[in-house]
Amino acid sequence: MCVEIDGSYGEGGGQIIRTAVALSAVTGRPVRIEKIRANRPNPGLAAQHLNAVDAVRRICNAEVKGLKLRSTTLEFSPSKIRGGRFEINIGTAGSITLLLQCLIPAALFAEEVTSLRIIGGTDVAWSPPFDFYKNVFLRALREMGCEASLKLLRRGYYPKGGGVVEAYIEPMSNGLKGFVLTELERRSNEVKGVSHCGSLPRHVAERQARAAARVLERSGYAADIEVETAETACPGSGITLWRDFKAGSSLGERGKRAEAVGEEAAAAILSELESAATVDVHLADQLVPYMALAAADGEASEIRVREVTKHLDTNMHITQKFLDVKFTVEKLDDTFAVRCEP
Repeated sequence: MCVEIDGSYGEGGGQIIRTAVALSAVTGRPVRIEKIRANRPNPGLAAQHLNAVDAVRRICNAEVKGLKLRSTTLEFSPSKIRGGRFEINIGTAGSITLLLQCLIPAALFAEEVTSLRIIGGTDVAWSPPFDFYKNVFLRALREMGCEASLKLLRRGYYPKGGGVVEAYIEPMSNGLKGFVLTELERRSNEVKGVSHCGSLPRHVAERQARAAARVLERSGYAADIEVETAETACPGSGITLWRDFKAGSSLGERGKRAEAVGEEAAAAILSELESAATVDVHLADQLVPYMALAAADGEASEIRVREVTKHLDTNMHITQKFLDVKFTVEKLDDTFAVRCEP
């Protein structure tokens, strides 16, 4: 039976497409998405979405209708997920991590290992930075029993992209474990990070790192921030900081001082570290499909977040269209408990 999705629901962006297509592939249920990004300035499918859907189409031999620029309706009918080796060129600075957001859930249920070489943007606006995906998101997936790894070959910034990432995803052997994290981890007071710049003087990344470290240290945290420089397709810079399952990041841009970039990233992670939440708001919504897939196998999950974002609410809504699981949200003192049960 085809799952009908309103693409303008809630957050109303590309996340609806990525989640729906990924879960269609995993469950084998065809999906029809209408009113895609209807409330956005440029409605319909953008190039970024075409690449993500096409990547999943390739690994599960799906039949797809409406896969064209600015299409407001998409039909996706999957077949068996086969995995294998693929090369994907998103073009310009399309986000590599957003493509992986759509592809990893399907690849976990493939018949064989999925190996990918992806060209695009690694650190671009409105998408998870590469270092968040590698050091926070994939760590959470490993806690759930997933084996996936990323290797950065070259950074890619806006507008030219040109970043290169290799991804390796092993098929699940025993199903997903539930993700239960209801209390803060207190293993270390150290915040790790990477401050990077491409085709710019090294001092740009160094100044970002020093500024972030000063802010963190004033709040009682130790900072261990790696500085990375390289030649890239176009100039760019950024910094990502993380501790346990929380992160903060910022991107450089023309006219923005390197110190401001570092301070912005530090402020972002501090807003998470100073709350009783156990995962940050960005990780929370990205975990939703995996929590649901675990619950479908009888494994409950529970996390704490400082805010229920539109992305989180939308992802829970879309996920429950495909899987017979129940999400609940309970307001606690200064956090929200998000639970997913069979």
